[in-house]
Amino acid sequence: MSDAVRRVQSGAPWEDAFGYARAVELPNGLVLVSGCTSVVNGVIAEGGPYEQAVNAFGVALDALAGLGLGREDVVRTRMYLTHARDVDEVGRAHKELFDAVRPAASMLIVSGFVDPSLVVEVEVEAYRRGEGGSAS
Repeated sequence: MSDAVRRVQSGAPWEDAFGYARAVELPNGLVLVSGCTSVVNGVIAEGGPYEQAVNAFGVALDALAGLGLGREDVVRTRMYLTHARDVDEVGRAHKELFDAVRPAASMLIVSGFVDPSLVVEVEVEAYRRGEGGSAS
C-alpha cells in the first residue's frame, strides 16, 4: 500500500470554490467521502426525501468507484435530514442500498442546507482491505 493520500474530484462546482475533494483515501485504507446531496450536473434532482437520499448515496458511491471501491466496502454512513418526518423515507433508501452490507450508521436532524430545496445530505466512509484482509 502506498503512503500517499489519494483524492477524487467529482466536478461539483463547490469543490474548487471551497477547496475540498469529493473523497480522500488515507494510506491505512480508510476512505472518507465528503457530504453528498442530490445535485447532479449542477441541478437538484427532482423528488422527495427518498429520491434525494438515493441520488446523494449515488454521488458518494460514484466517488468510491473512482477509487476502485463499491458499496460492499462501506463501513459507516451518516444521513443529515432537515425534517424528522423524512426519517422513514431516508431509512428506506439506506436499507435498499446497504442492507446486505450493514455499515455503522447515524441519522441526524439539522436546521438546513445551502439550498432550501435540499432535504438530505449523506456522508460515507469505506475501508480498503489490505492483502489477506477479512471481509467480516
